[in-house]
Amino acid sequence: MSVPVTLEALREQVRRFGTTTYLLTVADDGRPHSVAVSVAWDGDDLIMKCGRRTLSNVAARPLVSLLWPPVETGGYSLIVDGDAAVRDQGGEARAVVRPTRAVMHRPSPSTPRPDAECADDCVRLR
Repeated sequence: MSVPVTLEALREQVRRFGTTTYLLTVADDGRPHSVAVSVAWDGDDLIMKCGRRTLSNVAARPLVSLLWPPVETGGYSLIVDGDAAVRDQGGEARAVVRPTRAVMHRPSPSTPRPDAECADDCVRLR
């Protein structure tokens, strides 16, 4: 189940989920590469310090995603897709992500049996 997050509302969601997230890039062999990073806003961009492999992936394949795990058990994850670049900041290379799309996502609840209690996301039709 996905809930779209407008880019205007994204700043508030990032504040709610916190500054620690996972940056997902694509390696030379096409495999996903994920690293935990701390992000900060720099204008409309999210900026983060990361290692050489991640920076190399960003430079070669700038379509990336950021993934925040749920804040509470059973809650939504925040997934942000964006266009990334490598930027020098004070003599250190940083990955910079310009968000292009964001959703909050969690697995859909299983379909309840007619005699079972309704799941959180269920709407009873009478």
